[in-house]
This record gives sequence, structure tokens and C-alpha cells, in this order.
Amino acid sequence: MEKKTIAELNDGIVLAQYKRSEDELTSYQTEKELEKYFINNLISQGYIYRKDIDNDEKMFSNLREKIEELNNYRFSDNDWNRFKEERFCNPNENYLDKTEVIQGDAKYEFTDEEGQQLNIKLIDKDDYPKNRFEVINQINRNGKVHNIYDVSILINGLPLVHIELKKRDVPLKNAFDQIDRYRRETFNTNYSLYQYTQIFVISNGAYTRYYANTNSISEKRNFDFTMQWADRKNNNINNLTDFTRTFFEKRVIFEILTKYCVFDTNRVLLIMRPYQIAATESIINKIRSLHENKNSLSDNEPKGGFIWHTTGSGKTLTSFKTAQLAMKFDFIKKVFFVVDRQDLDQQTVKEYEKFQKGCVNTNTTTKELVEAIEKNDDKIVLTTIQKLNNFIKNYPNHRIFNEEILFIYDECHRSLYGDYYTTNGNSTKVSSISSERRKKLKNAYQFGFTGTPITGENNIKGMTTSMLFGPQLHSYTITNAIRDEKVLKWKVDYLNQEPKFLKAEQEKDQKKIEDKEFKKLFKHPDRISKIVKYILDNFDLKTNRPLDKIGIDAKRKVGFNAMLCVDSVESAKLYYQEFKHQQKEIDDNKKIRVSSIFTFSPNQETSLESRLSGFEEFNSTDESQTDKEFLAHVIEDYNTMFGTNFSIDNVENYKKDMQEKIQTKELDLVIVVNMLLTGFNAEVLNTLFVDKNLQYHNLIQAFSRTNRLYNEVKERGNIVCFRDLKDNLDNALKVFGDENSVNVVLEKGFNNFYDNPNAKDFENEKLGYVQLCKKLLDKFPEYDNIHTEEDQKEFAKLWGEIISRESSLRNFDEFKEADKILTDHQKQDYTATYNEIVLRKTNGPDTEDPKEGVDWSDIYFPMDLIRSQEINLDYVLALIAEKTKEYDDKEKIKEEIERVINSSLDVIPKRELILDFIDQLDVREELSQNDYVEQFYIFARSRKEVAIKDFVENEKLKKEEFTYRYINGCIDRGYINSSGDEFSKILPPTGIFGQTNLRQRILGALQELVEQYKGI
Repeated sequence: MEKKTIAELNDGIVLAQYKRSEDELTSYQTEKELEKYFINNLISQGYIYRKDIDNDEKMFSNLREKIEELNNYRFSDNDWNRFKEERFCNPNENYLDKTEVIQGDAKYEFTDEEGQQLNIKLIDKDDYPKNRFEVINQINRNGKVHNIYDVSILINGLPLVHIELKKRDVPLKNAFDQIDRYRRETFNTNYSLYQYTQIFVISNGAYTRYYANTNSISEKRNFDFTMQWADRKNNNINNLTDFTRTFFEKRVIFEILTKYCVFDTNRVLLIMRPYQIAATESIINKIRSLHENKNSLSDNEPKGGFIWHTTGSGKTLTSFKTAQLAMKFDFIKKVFFVVDRQDLDQQTVKEYEKFQKGCVNTNTTTKELVEAIEKNDDKIVLTTIQKLNNFIKNYPNHRIFNEEILFIYDECHRSLYGDYYTTNGNSTKVSSISSERRKKLKNAYQFGFTGTPITGENNIKGMTTSMLFGPQLHSYTITNAIRDEKVLKWKVDYLNQEPKFLKAEQEKDQKKIEDKEFKKLFKHPDRISKIVKYILDNFDLKTNRPLDKIGIDAKRKVGFNAMLCVDSVESAKLYYQEFKHQQKEIDDNKKIRVSSIFTFSPNQETSLESRLSGFEEFNSTDESQTDKEFLAHVIEDYNTMFGTNFSIDNVENYKKDMQEKIQTKELDLVIVVNMLLTGFNAEVLNTLFVDKNLQYHNLIQAFSRTNRLYNEVKERGNIVCFRDLKDNLDNALKVFGDENSVNVVLEKGFNNFYDNPNAKDFENEKLGYVQLCKKLLDKFPEYDNIHTEEDQKEFAKLWGEIISRESSLRNFDEFKEADKILTDHQKQDYTATYNEIVLRKTNGPDTEDPKEGVDWSDIYFPMDLIRSQEINLDYVLALIAEKTKEYDDKEKIKEEIERVINSSLDVIPKRELILDFIDQLDVREELSQNDYVEQFYIFARSRKEVAIKDFVENEKLKKEEFTYRYINGCIDRGYINSSGDEFSKILPPTGIFGQTNLRQRILGALQELVEQYKGI
């Protein structure tokens, strides 16, 4: 078969621009045909097809042959058996140990029977053509069960890449789940060469993804962390034909395996994404080009460029790999990684050390920086821009200035601030330090990474990132990241809290009032009070804390936390004090933990950056001592809250501890001005409250604190704006995304989730809540009449979609007033059916093989979503106690309580009981929460006695002590045991033909009674 290539890959492994190849297929393709077609494509690219290898014994025989060929050495039979047992079949080594070998030097030390010391290569990483590429398929393996694997790529006899295929009309996740099952059953058994597998590829022909063989075998892996291959312009290559011709081009897959993987210190294998590889290749190729042409470049010309990768896309890993590869150039004497803040210095060290232990030289002073520079090692020198500037100033004749060195700048858009600029009164001018640095470091290559470059639209006094660093070498925008599901969308709410002038006759509107006067209105006590009340009232909703958890610790465990960014330290003070004031009367078990962090030195956070980038200027020098005293007060509160012992003299330690407590969800809300709005990553933070004028890069950076991937519950980043930032957001998205950014980046509106009549019926994920519910009622009008496997699967998928859609809708205020389509009783019935199916399918035998039944592997059972909707009785009673303090109107109290009741399948049966309890309350009487709980149970138990008597009377049951004891026992247990003689003893006499109907009717009525009064 003629060898085909999709493109020549001379300078890198990521294709410059992908153009879909013409589809050669027209007829239906089975999985077997897809596998054959895939193997033929690999053969055309130079792979050797080994049809004869289909089991372990033959794989080991081939491995010996390839290892001998690679090392130009022949094992004796005894030596091979010993080498095989020690190195490939060692029971004390697992797949992580094997990964460490492959990602290390891929060699084993061995002493043969003649005493010769050998370094046996498994892979020749320096000369890729010496390695042998083979493809095998339908491999039989035995472990807990017998498995047959689809296709594996052998490099020198080791199955380093494994591929599972499904036909085109089967969900891709089926292949993912199948590999997960293989990992548990046979991949990692002793004597399995599949413990060396580094990469998994899954495809159904139309869509293809790859991912690392990582994490514990016992852990359930997340499909969301699979990756798509793409070209340099971030066009995804989905179909298997083109994926094979790019990703499986031999040099490409070899470099991914040997160059673009990182086995970190936590023993987790990371595979770089195509945009990360493209960026790394761009810098490495640029360095090579600059070196080759260094004599023709002027000293003032930027010798570098910058990478624009959106916040949250993994720039740290990309920069680390770039630095690591650059150090392999003989002419590069030192590599520097430069950050602009001390805390980012510490954070980056921690992340780099996670990638490779001992890979950096750190420094806390300029003197230590000099020592790190003069060390004769290949470690990365990690420092701050301030220490670097001091070094240039204080050591102007250091020998390093004559060497070829590499600088990599983190968040390089910030390089246009700080020491690059000086201020003189109200004017701002560009300092000459940038040109001085360029002259001094005339042999240095300088590259920057940023998620938000300074461009023509958001330039700073005419300066842009490209003017300072050189051309943009690669981009991966927020639009790309959200499309690829590498970061989450944002849901942005705008609340009307802008200051207004109500009386026109005063002739004082916003335009006529001085700007300083108008700004004061943003700090008006009434406005601050309303915003704080809104945050407290909606905190659980915005941070996905389940309403059924009355304890704050339980809420923290499953929910998220938030940040409030404000325009000044003065505003931070006002907000902090108002939170303390409003939480005085709240039960300790419901209070949220609030703290604050800001810089009190007027030379730091009151910086030029604030004035140039849309942050409002705040506190003057005269107020700085007050700011310091206030921060000391905040730290004292923090110490009381957490039992710590920080002071104003060790703010950095306080800040570090605060960041850790955000990560562990111990701190609920932190109030900030500028600090933590860039560079701070906390996946558990999902909400940003904004009372600040943000624009361009500062807006994107701040919003990006909320949209890091975390788990399946975190669906979006929530942004709540108390100022009208809509135009600012639209402009920022146009600059840092593309023309479709607004539609891609922002979460859809209420109607898209609730009522979306234009959606196609067969695309469930696009149907609105209304359409999904109507489809359910049309297809399954009777909850207990869903019998066939196919119907049960369809129902489970549909009900899961409804639960998921309702979870999304709970974030919208409009949903509180919208028609719910399904009655609460119907929800209860359908949930019961769903739970029955879930229990049976998750605890029953594996029915993944379609020959044994219906394939359920693509069904997601969102049990967490169902549980998060439940609200227990204690919660409702506590809420009643709160609302009686808030309202004198019983109808208003009942309206709010009923809304909560309706969201809980467990509490709905008690609705009438709870509402009747509210009716008989004297809401003017001031009672504690415990008093309300006690009164409710007295009331409810009295009603229960009456209800039991009425039940016995109406159903004409035997009026005997045994009957009442039996009914009370059912209520106490919470369920009815009707299988024995006890239930029959309470029934009235009836004819033999009416016995069955009577039992069913009384069972149904008794079940309702039990549901209403269980727990009382």
C-alpha cells in the first residue's frame, strides 16, 4: 500500500494547518472494518503489521528480538529469562514503576552470565529511526476475566500506545469505559507488558481522543480529561483517518512519548496538549533561528516573542517543558524564569518542583540570585523581575551579560508595569529601563507567556506586549479553551446597584456631579448593606452548596467558595465591617467565614497598573497607616476563626495560609482589591462578586479565577456584577477571543435551559427543560410501566437530563416563578423508578457486551444531583424560625417555605403538615429555633394520632391495639413490611376475590401516611 502523509513535519510535530482529507468511505462501516481500515493506514505510514502476535508468549518473543536488535546484543536463553523476570515480570513493580523507566532514560542495567555490565536500552531517545514501530490487534489476555484488546502500537516490542475502537454510531465514551475495565481486569496483572502503556487512544471513526495511562487503577477516571489532537491554529482533528496521518506519524508519536510527557513527582503522567506542544516548538525553533542569525540582529531589536495562552490552559507546564528543552542547546548557558511577585515565585517553584524534583535554583535576595547564576549546573534560575533589575543595576560587568541566555517571563503583560514605568505627579512616562536591559542583555533571548496580552486596543501609553518581546508565536484563546472544555463557561449576572439620582428637579444628575463626588456614592452605607445582604442570602445558591445540609461544615465539604473584588481598600473595610455586622444575629452554624487581604503600602497595590488598566485608584499615603491597622484587625479575626497566630509583621505567612484555606474550602469568602485577582489558582473557587470597574486584561484575569475545571458538579464560573460591566466584558472578549467569543464563553440564558423550542428533538443535550419534560410524559406516561431494557435505558438517560437541566436552572432567579411542568408527585414517582434502575444497573452484572443485553455504559447516573435537591425537615424548621423574624405575614412565610419544600422529594409529603403548623403560629412571638422545633413536634405528633385514627376508621381496619401498634411501627421504621402475617391481621374481612385489590389499596394509603409522618 502506498505510503501517505498529510504533511511534511520538518520543524515540529504539530501540523501548521489542518485540511480535512476527502472521505473515501460511502458504505456502512462495522467496528471490524474500521479496525482493518485503521491498520492499513498505519501500514501505509511505515508501521509493520504483526498479524502473528496475539498473546503474551508471542509478545515476549518479539520483545526479545527487538531489544536485541536495538542494543546489537544477543542474550543467551538463561540471560534472557533472568532479564525478563527481573525487568519485565518483577512482581514488586507496578505500571507506575514501568512508566518511570520509560519517562526516564528508558534503560536497564544488567550483568550477563559472563559478568559483562550492560545498559540495555528499551528506547533510543536520541536516534528515533533506530526504533522499530509495529502494530498488533485482537490480543488475547487473561486476568480476572478473558479480554481481547483491539489495536496496540509496539515500539521495540513494548505496547506503549493502545487503541480501542467502536463503530461510528456508538458513543466514544464506551471505548473509554472499556479501557477502564481492561485496566482493572487484565492490563496490570503480573507478566503483562501492558503495564508499559503510556497513552490510550479512543475512536469511533468520527471522533478520536487521547489521554495518559495515569492515576490509581482503583480510581474512576474522568472522560473530561481526554484530549483532542489539533493543528497550530487549534483546529481539532477528529476523524480517525486524519488523526492517524498526524498523531500516528511515527516521529510525532515518538516525540509525544519521549519529549512531551512529564512524569511528575506525584507519579502522575502528564501528556501535553497540542497547543502546548506547538508553543514549545515555536520558542525552541525561534531560539535556534535567532542563534543562527545572531550576527545580523541589532542590540535594540527584541530577540524573542510571546505566547498567548488563555488563563487556566496550563502555561506553567508549557514554560517548564520549554525551559527543559532549551537547556539542551549547547550555546544556552542559563535559563531564567521570571515572575513579577514574590508569591508567584514561591507558587511557581512549587509547581516546577512537582514536574521535576530539584530542577530550579531559587533565591530570596539579589545576592542569592548571583550565587544561583554562578553555579555550574543545568537548573532553571527562578527569580522575580525586581531582583533581576537589581542584579542588572548592581552587577553591570557580570560575565553572564556576554553569554547566550534565555529569559522566560510569566504573565508577561505585566512587564509593562512596575519598573518599566515611572510616575511624576499625574503624568506617566515610559522609563528607559527596557531599552537599557535590552542593551545590557544583548545576547539574551527573551520570551513571554500571557493569557491577556497588551494589544493595540488595550495598550498602555502606546506600548504593547509585542513591542517589548517581539512577535506573537502562538495563541490559544479563551474561546478555544471553552470549546475544548479545558476551562468552564461564565454565567454573568448584573444586579442594579449603580448609584441613581432620583429627583430630577434637583438638577444634579451623574453628568453634572464631579467624578470624585459620584464615586463616593458607591460607598454609601445603604448600597453596601444591600449588596452584603444579597451575598449572604444567595451564597449557598451561587456556590452550589446543597440546601439540604443544615450544617455549614457539610455545605463546605460539597460546595465551593467565593471572592469579592472591590475598588479600594476603603471599600474593603466597609464591606468587611458590614459582613461582621449582618452576621452578628446569624446562628454560628450558618455564618460564612469572611476574611480580606490587600497591600497597605502606597507604593505597591496603589500602583501605576491600577491607574492604567481600569482599576480605580485608592488610599493615599496619609491613609496607609489606617489601612495597616485595619489589616491587623482582620488578621486578629482570622486568628480567632482558625486558631492561628499571624500578625501584621508576617503578612506573607498570613496570605499563604489564607490561600491554603481557600484551597481546602475552610474559608468561604475573601474580600480583595487587586491581590489574588491574577496568578492565584483555586479550582474550588466558583464565584466572583464584583464591585469594581474592570476592563480588558484585568477583567479576563479576574473572571478567570472562577472557571478552572474541578469536578462534575462544577459546571460554570459564576460572576455577579454590582456594576454594569456588560460593554467592558463584550470588548474584552472581542480582544482576547474572537468574533464569536460572547456566544461561546458566556453561559446561555434562562430560556436556553428552560424552553428551547427550536432545538432538534433527537439532540437531548439541546432540548430545554420544558421539551424534556414533555418528551418524558409523552414517551413514559406511566412511571411503573417501563419494562424493556431499551425503554429503561432511554428513560434513565432522559430523566438524568431532566435532573441535570433542573440543576442548571436553579442558578436562575426566573426558575422560582416558572411552571415546573411535572407535579411534585410525578417527580417522586419517576425518581423512584430511576433509583430502581440505577440500583439494578450499578449493582448488577456487567452488561457492556451488547450480545448479553443492552449497553448501559454511556448512561450517567446523576445521583449527586438528586441528593443535592433534598432538604430535610430540620432545615425547613430552621428556615421557618428565620422567616418569622423577617416577616409578620404568614402567607409570605408560607410562600417562601413552600418553594423550599417543593425542591425536596423527602419533605414534599409533609407539605400540608408544615403549612398547617405555620397557620397556627403566633409570628409576633419571639421564639428561638429550638422553641420552634419543639412546638412543631408537639403539633405534628398530635396530628399523627388523629391521622392514624382516621385512617383506621376510613379503611374499616380492625380496631384493636395490635392495629395501632403495627401502624406506629411502620411510621417509626419509615417503611411497611407487608410480607409477613402482621399486615394481614389488621385487614377487615373480605371475600377471596377482593383480597388482592383490598391489600393494594390499603398498602398505598398506608404508604402515604408513613411518608407524611415518618421521623415524627
